[in-house]
Amino acid sequence: MAQKAIREYDAKSILAKHWEKYFPDFTYSYETVLVKSGDELKKISKKSGWLTSKSLVAKPDMLFGKRGKNNLVLFRDSKPGDVSLQKAASWIDEKADAKQKVYFDFDGDTPRGEPKEDFLTHFIVEPFTPHSQEEEYYISATCVGEDDVLYMSAEGGMEVEENWDKVVEVTFHINATEEEIASKIQANIPKDVAVKDKEGFAKFAIGFFKAYRELNFAYLEINPFVMQGNKIELLDMVAKLDDTAGFLMREQWGNVEYPVAFGMEEKSPEVLAIEDADSKSGASLKLTVLKPDARIWTMVAGGGASVVYADTIADFAGIEDLANYGEYSGGPTTDETAFYAETILDLMTRKKDAKGRDKVLIIGGAIANFTDVAKTFTGIILAFEKYAKKMKEVGVRIYVRRGGPNYEKGLADIKEAADRLGLYIEVYGPETHVTDIVRMALEK
Repeated sequence: MAQKAIREYDAKSILAKHWEKYFPDFTYSYETVLVKSGDELKKISKKSGWLTSKSLVAKPDMLFGKRGKNNLVLFRDSKPGDVSLQKAASWIDEKADAKQKVYFDFDGDTPRGEPKEDFLTHFIVEPFTPHSQEEEYYISATCVGEDDVLYMSAEGGMEVEENWDKVVEVTFHINATEEEIASKIQANIPKDVAVKDKEGFAKFAIGFFKAYRELNFAYLEINPFVMQGNKIELLDMVAKLDDTAGFLMREQWGNVEYPVAFGMEEKSPEVLAIEDADSKSGASLKLTVLKPDARIWTMVAGGGASVVYADTIADFAGIEDLANYGEYSGGPTTDETAFYAETILDLMTRKKDAKGRDKVLIIGGAIANFTDVAKTFTGIILAFEKYAKKMKEVGVRIYVRRGGPNYEKGLADIKEAADRLGLYIEVYGPETHVTDIVRMALEK
């Protein structure tokens, strides 16, 4: 399962969109906006009257937790629930104006380790929900091995980790029926849940777990959610989507953004283009650019193989010579493979090696189970034809190792094409060890 973190705003939007299906017994106001500045918040307030009529809560929405402990949640001015639109707008501008230090580990309220430092660019703003601590609950679900696991606690909030011994853990086999799931949840409601809330908590947990599965979340956490009779408020959420299901879930998820985590570099246009292609495909297309000026580039079929090749290159040449990391797998079409290959070749041929060495392109993979090797190699050949001139200008040597359905034709086709285009190439089949081409390429 491939996991991609999403903003809290998007996680709440997905649940709100499908609320009636999964939580018919509860209401959820879903008054939530995502902004980049105080001015943007003021403009939105002209259409969203609750921003001017209610006390507000504002916090960064940047894929990091412990915002309260980092003093990055605005929910009070002179007292809790006393934050006006103007105060929230000013606070957002103040926090966005300079780099902020964020700690990810705490001993109680004392930060530990080194913080990350970066600008805050996105903020989520919602109404303040008056409630007691006894009304705060915790729930989350994720995949562990071949099972799904639901976690529930009557003590939600910032200290849930410190009170993890009070969290109830319930495991479900992937084939568990709805009846089995409901029965097991009802039998394992945390004992500290208020008596008046036990039935409601069970109904909410059953709907939550069903939403987690059917909406293809890889991880879903609400900490805390507030239950006041049949009224639910989702105060804080963390979510990851199973992006292998992205091409099936475009309507259900809506226009979801996959942002870079706080403190990380922004993704390049090429990486974003591959992510977009991946989201529209039933295959898997992944690309991470590590060092665009490095000389060794990979085009690897299979996620496991990509790890093996990266490790082998690092052993032989050092990690500083590895330009990229990624994979194509799951039977991509010829056009998808061509686009993937063109993206890598475009990046690879922008500059010559600073030390005057030839660049190396490793086209590797294990023995495919169902991917037609000849079909994917046809896509790579199309990319060769488009970039042959640039490849020769910067000096590219190509090493291929592949096995699987139709591999003999695939190897013959790619060898013939490279020879015709005047490109240096060596091709090997499954009789050659999966990573031997790395040793061959670097020894030469």
